[in-house]
Amino acid sequence: MNKNPDSQGFLSYLMSKDFLKQLLVIIGGLLLFVFLIQLWLRFYTNHGQKLELPKYIGKNIEDVKSQAEDESFEIIVSDSVFIVGKGGGIITDQNPKPGSLVKENRKIYVTVTKYLKESVKVGDLPVLYGNAYEQKKTELKYRDIECVIKDYAYDPGEPNHILEVYYKGQLIISKDGKIDDVVIEKGGTLEFVVSQREGGEVIVPDLVCLDIEEARFLMATSKLEIGDIIKKGGGEPDATWYIVSQSPAYDGITNVQMGSKITITVSTTKPGNCL
Repeated sequence: MNKNPDSQGFLSYLMSKDFLKQLLVIIGGLLLFVFLIQLWLRFYTNHGQKLELPKYIGKNIEDVKSQAEDESFEIIVSDSVFIVGKGGGIITDQNPKPGSLVKENRKIYVTVTKYLKESVKVGDLPVLYGNAYEQKKTELKYRDIECVIKDYAYDPGEPNHILEVYYKGQLIISKDGKIDDVVIEKGGTLEFVVSQREGGEVIVPDLVCLDIEEARFLMATSKLEIGDIIKKGGGEPDATWYIVSQSPAYDGITNVQMGSKITITVSTTKPGNCL
């Protein structure tokens, strides 16, 4: 039986180089088509996908801007604050927070530290002289101003109240007023002299010619005490005793510490030079 000439021609064509070339072109085209479809599907699937936001807090703003661009985020500075001991340009907060899931090209709002130190004039401070130290220390802490006690001084008023204020060794506030134009940097330290009731000095009072009870009253107002009482001569139990001398003696200028005792010599006879 003779073979069909058309069949033989078709088989010869299948075995020809031309067919093989066309077949390879078709296969290559199909593979390229499949690759392009997969690439498109991947892009379509990832489009709008949310990304985890890195932590930018604690980093320098300039470094973060470069990093954010690579991660398809936009950094926007929304606020700046002064923090004692920190240089400028450090991120202290971010919104959205670290770890949040956000889309590409999301704007990230950050707060950074200021480069320049803030300052305040003495005239803009709360009233300090005559006020309680601990209370004003708390108020100044909110303004980023540190407070230390430089010294204590006697004052008849309430203890631990402000008598003097110094800044960098300069007296800026006292009972005589304040220097309003002095500029205090935030983070700076004010030094205070505060009041105390102990340790004050008073002039030795003149007790001669007073009786003992009058002397006790006068001494109490000066926060002094009567020490030894030396009696000169005798007297009736209910006699009035007058002070004829004292130690230390009164001279109008000598001071003694409060709480000191003064020795007195008394007699029932009033000194002749008394009024």
